Amino acid sequence: MPSLGADMTEGTLLEWLVQPGATVHKGDIVAVVDTSKAAIEVECFTSGTVRRLLVEPGTQVPVGAPLALIGEEEPVAPIAPPPLTAHPAAPVLSPLVRRDASARHVNLGTVHGTGPGGRVTRQDVEHAVGAPAPPPTAPPPTVPARRRVSPRARRLARETGIDLSAISGKGPTGIIRAADVEGAEPAVARPAPPDGEPAVPTTAEQAAQRAAAMRATIAALMARSKREIPHYYLTETIDLTDALTWLHDRNQDLPVPRRVVPAALLLKAAARAAREVSELNGFWIDDAFLPAPTVDLGVAISLRGGGLVAPAMAQADTLNLDELMDRLKDLVSRTRAGRLRASELSSPTITVSNLGEQGVESIMGVIYPPQVALVGYGTVTERPWAVRGLLGIRRTVTVSLAADHRATDGATGARYLRTIARLLERPEEL
Repeated sequence: MPSLGADMTEGTLLEWLVQPGATVHKGDIVAVVDTSKAAIEVECFTSGTVRRLLVEPGTQVPVGAPLALIGEEEPVAPIAPPPLTAHPAAPVLSPLVRRDASARHVNLGTVHGTGPGGRVTRQDVEHAVGAPAPPPTAPPPTVPARRRVSPRARRLARETGIDLSAISGKGPTGIIRAADVEGAEPAVARPAPPDGEPAVPTTAEQAAQRAAAMRATIAALMARSKREIPHYYLTETIDLTDALTWLHDRNQDLPVPRRVVPAALLLKAAARAAREVSELNGFWIDDAFLPAPTVDLGVAISLRGGGLVAPAMAQADTLNLDELMDRLKDLVSRTRAGRLRASELSSPTITVSNLGEQGVESIMGVIYPPQVALVGYGTVTERPWAVRGLLGIRRTVTVSLAADHRATDGATGARYLRTIARLLERPEEL
């Protein structure tokens, strides 16, 4: 069970996407795990062949516990013929023959086997007692295979009241996709349970329970952060007029779906500044700062049902604006659809919270441990601003920094904010 953040101690396995004997590669999606925040697609840590699934779906598993055994394909050794012996080998007996012989009180040592290689058959046992053999035991009932449903389809079915058992999957190998759920009819309401039996939670109740669990998880982690991390805070107001004008002119030549929003510009500046001021990009572990080799930018995303998730945008400092914009749209969409990957929750090295769309002018954030910094962007605001001795109206944004005083001090934080300001003054270089 992977650790998907400092606040995670356990998870529930929802679904296996592979079976024993399957060949997997590092990074393949092999399972879906439910955490207090969302259903997460779990990637394979190594390449090889799935030997055994150790955990059944629906099982709650602590972080670090093994979920499956994966190994390299082993060659099948040839079976050597039995050595020659002067004594006759004992006949091979099937469990069914042993059971029949026991029920009829037949000594198998006195029965002459007529089957291949001297094997004793049920007919041999029948002839030994002169009575018909008992009827064959009915095979055990077949257990229907668990239906394969994508995480998004499962979530959509819960939200709309769709009965998945009545849907035929049109995806590869019969997997049920979101499109299959969208064209289905809602399930008929179930009758009330008999007295004494617990009621099955409704979709609304399940959503409320998940929201409460997420709120409790966030509360515990933020309380731990404020209790253990000595925060210091800095803010700086930056003139964005030239950057926004440049972005507007750039977008004029692009179709609407390819245009870049100001948030992407701010995220790129935060990532590039973290690369230059690397003392803020990393983790506080075992009473020491551990710098991160890459800038994996955590992006705080609010969920429609309440709560907050901050998945990582890997190597955000190396992306150009178009790539970053595409990655941002994909990340927001999959976060709100419940289709995040485990690596996206476990790897942020510094996090950005942007509440500009909410009209908030500045943010005093709480660091997500074991990270050592959180960057906040407020809304773009028009205000009086002096430029080269002349007073005018400019569009500005207030950027804040919450940093861990164990890892850095105010001088380092101020250098980081000045770096963001310098980068936004030359947006064409981002």
